[in-house]
Amino acid sequence: MFFLFFFGGVLISLISFLGPEGTFTHEAASNFGDELIPFCTIPAVMESVHSDECSYGVVPIENSIEGPVGITLDQLAHKYDLKIFNEIVIPINQNLVVNPGTKMEDIEDVYSHAQAIAQCQEYIRNHKIQPHYEVSTARAAKSIVGDKSKAAISNAKVVELYGLEILESNIQDMDNNETRFVVLSKEYHEMTGKDKTSIIFSIYEDRPGGLYNILGIFQKNNINLTKIESRPSKEGLGKYLFFVDFNGHIDDVLVQDILNEIKENTYFFKVLGSYPEF
Repeated sequence: MFFLFFFGGVLISLISFLGPEGTFTHEAASNFGDELIPFCTIPAVMESVHSDECSYGVVPIENSIEGPVGITLDQLAHKYDLKIFNEIVIPINQNLVVNPGTKMEDIEDVYSHAQAIAQCQEYIRNHKIQPHYEVSTARAAKSIVGDKSKAAISNAKVVELYGLEILESNIQDMDNNETRFVVLSKEYHEMTGKDKTSIIFSIYEDRPGGLYNILGIFQKNNINLTKIESRPSKEGLGKYLFFVDFNGHIDDVLVQDILNEIKENTYFFKVLGSYPEF
């Protein structure tokens, strides 16, 4: 196991994140700790925690404009038995990053992650730049180094890393652009008094009003839902998993009663974690 080490007599926890350095996930992970290790995919981050290589892993789970990060939800649902230990929400300010001395008329192509390009569609269209997808915003920035005909859409962190500069800042189509990241662990976070719990479930198909009845459990117990969304269960068309976030902690007796009732009325049920609300 490599997830803990001593430095100067102090026990240090390693934190994996969706890399490379310079991504928005890197920025989010920096808010949680200092001993950071980049991994190239979301499943690789999760595997690092599952295998005890790292104590925690930081991955994106949803964006206020583009919605949920499907691969994160799918991996938590189907493959990894990890817990959401914390959440981090950061504003996403997209910037047009270029090589020093580059002018707008020099740019023919722009590179970035698919979500970043989707968040800046109007800007790209107005400037008649050809978009290209990269695996991350940081990788996109690295790929344009030395070529003034290319630009990248990224955060400001890459400027220092790759000797680039920001030609225009805040180019996203909407100002209320935020991404929610989750910190994954093998353990639940202790109760803080201002917590939320995340669960996944799937209802029986032969019971009319199944979802309505499940949601009614929260209503009758006066528990506030903060999110509900569906994802294909991968078991056929029309079959879905429901992801629900609600106020409360798994150590609350009321929450335990609610979860037991939901479990009795669903054919698939999983608690993703209880953690402090950001």
